[in-house]
Amino acid sequence: MRGFDYSPFYRATVGFDRVFDLLDNVAGQTAGNGYPPYNIEKAGDNAYRIVMAVAGFAESELGLTQKENELLVTGQTAPNAEGDKQYLYRGIAGRNFERRFQLADHVKVTGAKLANGLLTIELQREIPEEKKPRAIEIQAEAGKPALTH
Repeated sequence: MRGFDYSPFYRATVGFDRVFDLLDNVAGQTAGNGYPPYNIEKAGDNAYRIVMAVAGFAESELGLTQKENELLVTGQTAPNAEGDKQYLYRGIAGRNFERRFQLADHVKVTGAKLANGLLTIELQREIPEEKKPRAIEIQAEAGKPALTH
């Protein structure tokens, strides 16, 4: 069942059905348990940054995959990494996780680094030349003067 009625938008738009499907998909995802916590920052006009708190994970235990407009971040703890440790209190979560981010068109991951328990993922919107606005020259018909502004 749809949480929001998009039918008024369908009457006035053409070709935006993918956007409404994306909104439904994101709204339908459960909020989950909020693990691991993360921030999404705007680092410039076309630059973004996702910072995730992944304390206790090594680089080899983290995975980043971009497929089309989705970024998947996973964390898999190594088996037997705990050894024979016996915890009296465990406040640092070390469980496996999977976090998905929907990316806008032309947004690409440009880099990632792990430092001080924070995974920082750099993203950049790279609009192709053919998608950028361009001026169209208006030519006058033969025998008629061109209009000037």
